[in-house]
Amino acid sequence: MNTSPHTGSGPGAITPDGCAVEFYSRLPPMGEPEIVHAAVPPGASVLELGCGTGRILRPLAALGHPVFGVDESAAMLARADDLPTACARIESADLGRAFDAVLLASTMVNAEPAQRRAFLAACRRHLAPGGVVVVQQTNPDWFATVTPDALEHDGIRRVVREVRRPGPQVEVVVDYHVGDLTWTHEFSRYPVDAEELAADLASAGLAFGRHLSPDLTWFTAIAAARYGSAV
Repeated sequence: MNTSPHTGSGPGAITPDGCAVEFYSRLPPMGEPEIVHAAVPPGASVLELGCGTGRILRPLAALGHPVFGVDESAAMLARADDLPTACARIESADLGRAFDAVLLASTMVNAEPAQRRAFLAACRRHLAPGGVVVVQQTNPDWFATVTPDALEHDGIRRVVREVRRPGPQVEVVVDYHVGDLTWTHEFSRYPVDAEELAADLASAGLAFGRHLSPDLTWFTAIAAARYGSAV
């Protein structure tokens, strides 16, 4: 069981995992759509699990992909009302249809192990034959190197205010500043090495595909051979 805090505060609605809806509605895409677009066939249908306000799906739709999003936060989905979506927890979502590509972004694969396996099972459940899962993970070096710091980009100032290492996970408290608005998010991330990842993928009927970025933060997974063919 994950006993680490996942809380948030600041103006507007806060999701169950501590994300600020107003902040994410202001957060621009940061290269994610281009990575996904390059990893899947032209015109491939894309399901994003945990789509939030649609900041990744919207550019993918503009690139010619039929898209669909799932998120547990109705407040997040209200900011994605121009996209087809369903409000559901990722772990239990079952849309009754399959997609050419399933996207698990926002480093959700670094959830605690049981939740990670549930997320991967949901990816497999919605994957069409020959399809591909595209996953974003935390840079493996981050767990040993993250310290309190500050970074600014696109008018957003991110301040890592506190870092704790109570066990295998790393817990952080981050403040996000946009103009005169501030949101705080406290969350944890769990490292996953290649051996554990392979086992967790296998438990979901998936197999590692290939890395998509030099820093190892993006990779693909495909259906394991015993579950059907994959490209």
